[in-house]
Amino acid sequence: MSVEQRQGARKILRTRAMLVMDGAGPVAARTLDVGPGGMSAVVTEPVPAGKEGKVLFELFLEGKAQIIEARTAVSHCIFSSAGFKVGLTFLHLDMAVMSAISKFMR
Repeated sequence: MSVEQRQGARKILRTRAMLVMDGAGPVAARTLDVGPGGMSAVVTEPVPAGKEGKVLFELFLEGKAQIIEARTAVSHCIFSSAGFKVGLTFLHLDMAVMSAISKFMR
């Protein structure tokens, strides 16, 4: 049985996203959940653990869509029936992004 490695609460977030790893082109993704420390998403091709890049996704706050862009590192990537599940850890979030995610979590 696996041990939960996430730190902090997560909230379901099903939306389109774009994953842009350093040195690679953009890859379409679907988010699964988000929290203050990171998020998980599904992509069609595997992404190596430890790879850094950025993720862009949309959050709806107070009736408006807000585009979030955050630096991330891949914590894990596993094969699933829907594609490859990627665990992303946020790196150095700016205050605006932290605030938006905190509001979404409420």
